[in-house]
Amino acid sequence: MAEYMQKTKVSNNIDKNIARFGEIFSECSDIKMQEMCIGSHGNIKCHLSYIEVAISNTTLRDTAIGKALAFLEKQNVVEMKKQLDGNGMGIADITWYEFVEDAALGLLTGDAILFVDGYDKAIKIADEGYPGMGIQEPDSEKVVRGSKEGFADSVKINTSLLRKRIRSTKLCVKEKKLGVRSHTLVNLVYMKDLVRRPLLEEIERRLEQYEIDGVLDSGIIEQLSEEKWYSPFPQFATTQRPDKAATAILEGRIVLFSDNSPTALILPTDFNSFLQTSDDYYNRFEIASFARILRYIAVFFAMTLPGLYIAVTNFHTQILPTTLLLAFQEARFGVAFPAALEVILMEIAFEMLREAGVRLPGTMGNTIGIVGGLIIGQAAVDANLVSPIIVIVVAFTALCSFAIPSEEFAFAFRLLKFFFIALCAWEGYFGFLIGIMMVLIHLSKLKSFGLNYLTPFVGPEQYKGDGKKDAIVRFPLRLLKKRPIYAREEEKIKLKKR
Repeated sequence: MAEYMQKTKVSNNIDKNIARFGEIFSECSDIKMQEMCIGSHGNIKCHLSYIEVAISNTTLRDTAIGKALAFLEKQNVVEMKKQLDGNGMGIADITWYEFVEDAALGLLTGDAILFVDGYDKAIKIADEGYPGMGIQEPDSEKVVRGSKEGFADSVKINTSLLRKRIRSTKLCVKEKKLGVRSHTLVNLVYMKDLVRRPLLEEIERRLEQYEIDGVLDSGIIEQLSEEKWYSPFPQFATTQRPDKAATAILEGRIVLFSDNSPTALILPTDFNSFLQTSDDYYNRFEIASFARILRYIAVFFAMTLPGLYIAVTNFHTQILPTTLLLAFQEARFGVAFPAALEVILMEIAFEMLREAGVRLPGTMGNTIGIVGGLIIGQAAVDANLVSPIIVIVVAFTALCSFAIPSEEFAFAFRLLKFFFIALCAWEGYFGFLIGIMMVLIHLSKLKSFGLNYLTPFVGPEQYKGDGKKDAIVRFPLRLLKKRPIYAREEEKIKLKKR
C-alpha cells in the first residue's frame, strides 16, 4: 500500500528534480510551481513549489519565503551553498530532504519546497500553512468556571495550548504519521517522568498495527485501537478542552492529537473519568461532590427508568401505593397500545428529535428539539396513542442522559436503555436484575490499555493512589496528595505542604 515505491535522490541538476516533481504532481492544478533566477549575478536557477491557498504572497518581503529569496539573491554560488547548509537565512522552521518524494510529502504539509541548481537537497520552508478554524470555546463541554479555550483543527495549535499550561521540559511531544495516502500527523503528548513506559509502547504498537488509506479524525484511531471493539462503552476519553487534557497529562496519562480534529483522545481511561468535568477541581469540594452524585444518579436512570416503569406497571403493581396505581390506570384509559410499545414509540420519537436537532443548523436545532418534543408529546397524548406518564418517563430519561458530561459515554446508556426495555417487558423486575448483572459483568471485564474500567471501585490491591477520594465524592484538594494509578509508582506524590 505504499504510495511511493521507489525514491529519487535530489540531483545537483535542477532540471531532473523539476521533471520528477512535475511527474508526481502532473494532475494537480492547485500545486503552483514557479521558476526564477537568484544569486548576485542572477545566474542560479531555482524552483519554488507550494499549495495555492497554503502560502501567502511570496513577493511580500515580510514572509519567510520572501525573506529567504531576498537573502539568496545577494549570494554567489559558493557562498549560497554554504548558507543553505547552515541555514544562514535564519528561518525558524526549515527542513532538508535528500529524496524528491520526501520533499513532495513535505509540500503536502502546507509548506513550500525550494530546489536550487547545483544544490543536492530540497529545502522545506514553513509559511502560513493550511487555512483552518482558530481557537474557540467548545460547544460540548460547557463549564461554569474555568478556561473558555478549546482545541482547534491544527495539531500544532493544540500542542501549543498544552505547552501554555504545562511549562515543563519534561513535557514530551512524539510525532507519528498515519494513513498511507493521507499521511495524517498524530502527536502523543505526555510527561516523561510520569508516564508508564509499557503503556506508551502499547499505544504505539496499536497505532501501527493497521495500514489504512486515510485518518481523517481521531475517531478512526479510537475505533481501530480499542481492544473490545464490540463494547458500547468508549475505551478512550475524549475532550476539546486544553485544561482537561493538561490535567490528564499531569496524572501520568497520554493525550493523542490527530491533525484536522479538535477532539483529543485521553488514554487510558475508566468509568469514573467520564463523569468528571474540568470545573470539578475549580469549585469547592461540596459543590463538586453534589454534582457528581447527581451524574451517577443520572447514569442509572438514563439506562433503566423506562424498563423499570414497564416492569412495575406490567408485573409488580403491588409495590406501588394504591392511589398512584389508580392514577396510572386512569392516565392509560383509552390507550390502545401496551405499555412496552408506548415506551418504545416515544423513545424512538425523542431519539429522532434529538438527531434532527443535531443536524439542523444553529438555533433551529434547539428550537426543533424543544418545540417538537412538546408538540409531538401533547399530540400523542390527545390522540390516545400514549399516556401522559409515558411522556414524563421518556422526558426525564432524556434529561438524565443530557446530564452525563461525555456525549460518547451517554450514547452507551442510550443504547442500553432499549436493552433494558426488552428485558423488563419479558421478565419484569427479574429481567431488570439480569440486565444490571450483565452490564456489571461486562464492565468488570472491560479494560482500557490494561487498566480496569471500574477503577477505583474494583482491584483495590493494585490501586495505591488517592482514586477513591476522587470518585463519587471529591475530597478537599488538600487531601488529594497522590496521583492516580496512571502515573509511575515512584512519582505518586503530587501535593505536599512546604
